[in-house]
Amino acid sequence: MRLDKFLKVSRLIKRRTVANEACDAGRVLVNGKSAKASLNVKEGDVIEIEFGTRTVKVEVLDVQETVRKDEAKELYKYL
Repeated sequence: MRLDKFLKVSRLIKRRTVANEACDAGRVLVNGKSAKASLNVKEGDVIEIEFGTRTVKVEVLDVQETVRKDEAKELYKYL
């Protein structure tokens, strides 16, 4: 699954266009490397997102095309 779509489906970022812009600006790292929005995300990847002064670091546990809002938290775990 594309990185921008995973960020939207997991609800780490609310909209796919915002996720796309964050990737283009270099604020999203996957496994320690700057990532493009088209990068393929798989289980076990570590994603770091910079929100201004705050950094969120998560590990991908599962990749699904669609999930309900209350189940979205099961796609990742905070590190």
